[in-house]
Amino acid sequence: MATLADFRFEKATWCPGCGDFSVLAALQQVCVRMGLEPEDVCCVSGIGCSGKISQHFGSYGFHTLHGRSLPTAQGIKMANQDLTVIAAGGDGDGYGIGMGHFIHACRRNVDITYIVMDNHIYGLTTGQASPTSKKGFKTKTSPTGVAEEPVKPLELAIVAGASFVAQAFSGELKQMQRIIEEGMKHKGFSLINVFSPCVTFNRVNTYEWFKENIVNLDEEEGYDKHNKAKALQRIGETDSVCTGILYQEDRPAFHEAVLGATDRGTVKLPLEIPQAEMQSLMDQFRR
Repeated sequence: MATLADFRFEKATWCPGCGDFSVLAALQQVCVRMGLEPEDVCCVSGIGCSGKISQHFGSYGFHTLHGRSLPTAQGIKMANQDLTVIAAGGDGDGYGIGMGHFIHACRRNVDITYIVMDNHIYGLTTGQASPTSKKGFKTKTSPTGVAEEPVKPLELAIVAGASFVAQAFSGELKQMQRIIEEGMKHKGFSLINVFSPCVTFNRVNTYEWFKENIVNLDEEEGYDKHNKAKALQRIGETDSVCTGILYQEDRPAFHEAVLGATDRGTVKLPLEIPQAEMQSLMDQFRR
């Protein structure tokens, strides 16, 4: 049986205090708790500070191009449904250049878990405004304050068709572990947005700020995570500064809708190519 040591690979090089350390630790602990082996898991990441998670997580890994973690992760899952596939990235990678892929991944409902480490800033490129930076937020690229309205990933995901939408905070490890585990167990596309403070370049959205402002909807009496309209309403009322499993819906995953499902609920794509067919393909490329 795998241990935490089995899911550790290379020493993480994030800035001391970065929220991404907690995300990595939570993911490692959840995999052990679920009884997964490193060869059962594939972690696909994009570009940015958060993109390094695939280098530090001891499983199969794929470090993709900027904003391209989701199409890669979806392809891996469709080809090998025995794998537990996790896509990971940051708010710039996922909600900026990767936004088109994000919307379509939500509506497709491929059975993967997407963890976004949202620090409201571009950390790797030293502190520019990101898609989730609040209006008026001052950075080196917005010295008088961000002029645009921020992207609202939770509402976008729900409206686009994601069947599991949750938000966690790096400063609350136990809740984050539970949310990640529930997201990984959910059959379908799971978005887990994580408030992961950048201690180097974002001096506004700090650990202290989140602790003072977060509303924990998991503890809110009467909150119904299966009610889409109410979920959208409550997220709006908290200005998206909330944590918990915010929306969950049970519906067929993409592979079931496209390929059909067996009694075991899984489908195998033919991955073996006959030697004669392979030789024919090779001959075509030689011409």
